[in-house]
Amino acid sequence: MLRIANHYVSKIVFVLLFVEALVLLGAVYLGATIRFVEVGESSAAVPHLEYFFTSAIAFAAAMLFSMSAMGMYQLDVDEGVRHPLLMKLMPSFVMGFVILTLVFYLAPELYFGRGVLLLTFGVAAVGILAARYVVLKSSEAAVLRTRILFLGSGPLARECSDLATRANRYHKYDIAGFIPVATEELCVDPAKVMKGADSSGLSKLVRQYNVDEIVVSVLNRRGGFPIKELLDCKLQGVKVTDAATFFERETCQIRVDSLQPSWLVFGGGFDQSFVRMFMKRAFDLGCSLALLALTFPILLLGMLAVWLEDRGPAFYAQERVGRDGKTFRVLKLRSMRIDAEKGGKPQWAAQNDPRITRVGNFMRKTRIDELPQILNVLKGEMSFVGPRPERPYFVEQLIEVVPYYNVRHSIKPGITGWAQVRYGYGSSAEDALQKLQYDLYYVKNNSLFLDVLILIDTLKVVLFRSGR
Repeated sequence: MLRIANHYVSKIVFVLLFVEALVLLGAVYLGATIRFVEVGESSAAVPHLEYFFTSAIAFAAAMLFSMSAMGMYQLDVDEGVRHPLLMKLMPSFVMGFVILTLVFYLAPELYFGRGVLLLTFGVAAVGILAARYVVLKSSEAAVLRTRILFLGSGPLARECSDLATRANRYHKYDIAGFIPVATEELCVDPAKVMKGADSSGLSKLVRQYNVDEIVVSVLNRRGGFPIKELLDCKLQGVKVTDAATFFERETCQIRVDSLQPSWLVFGGGFDQSFVRMFMKRAFDLGCSLALLALTFPILLLGMLAVWLEDRGPAFYAQERVGRDGKTFRVLKLRSMRIDAEKGGKPQWAAQNDPRITRVGNFMRKTRIDELPQILNVLKGEMSFVGPRPERPYFVEQLIEVVPYYNVRHSIKPGITGWAQVRYGYGSSAEDALQKLQYDLYYVKNNSLFLDVLILIDTLKVVLFRSGR
């Protein structure tokens, strides 16, 4: 994994993105060469080349954005190189064409002709399919696997090993074994336990089994913890990783059930500096104003559709908990029946909730019901990206049963967020715990880079009507 602006990015994804960017740039030049360097082609037909490199950059950027929005760089699922990839590549090219049409309309000097554009798309499609096949097949080579050794053999070691074995097919781990700890019960495969081994001989075991990384998966570190031996291994070039960091890296979550409080206190992240806050506010204002200008007609149609369905109010204001635990009134297009909480007691929203109207169901899937929250962002009560604000009634309950739940209130809530694009609707305390683990990851590692990634993922959610 690579860490870019505090966010973990797969090395395979990074290499794939870099290679495909080169393919897309090369496709523009090759398309132009095929179109204009022909026998008998008059020089007058060749377009001016002053802005050609800029045009190539615009083409590559539009296509990479479109492919990202279609989920082509999410390799945590087993996708083939043929049918599923083509089903994503074709709509990506359609979206890219629409974006390029807008770019060429706003900057006509970048336009390089229909013939070149058609050939460029053809060359790009072939190049991307070939590049993706080569990169992904190469990533499965055994030489690129990581040899991993777990210090511990209890429940935490079992969870870590389960995560390592079910990691996506393009990020393979070979488990060298487990070093048992006397204070823990055996919860892992006995065949993988290094019998007779102990932490005092870590350096020797690392060399013997050609270990690349040691994951410290011990809950109780009091008494006899081999800190000196781990330091020796690190000085030999072996990566030493805490279990909490391993979970954070592999799942983009922060696990709270096995979290040491000191890890949060002394670890990195949690950037609340003036520069970060200024950049985030500027990002919020820019995105909100642009989205409001683009979606204002959709907002008006949504208001009309809500009113026509049951003649009830179009908007719905509800108290939510924001930064530092302060409450505010969040504004949404109403997606539930007027009597959704006629008993007066708040209820969890669930998938396929019977209280949701037909219009409301469509608006939730496409996120149209969230558009009025732009006003909350402009007022400074919310950010464009951040943890979703929850109702005070549920917050009081969750603080009692979910560890570290209040940490999510250290930053402004958002219209969309990391938990929203990675997890479904929450309808229980268990769901709240899962979403909190994503929210904690965002609070700890929030950056402009991660905000942009979340917005791209949100676009995919909207396009595929998989609203969460």
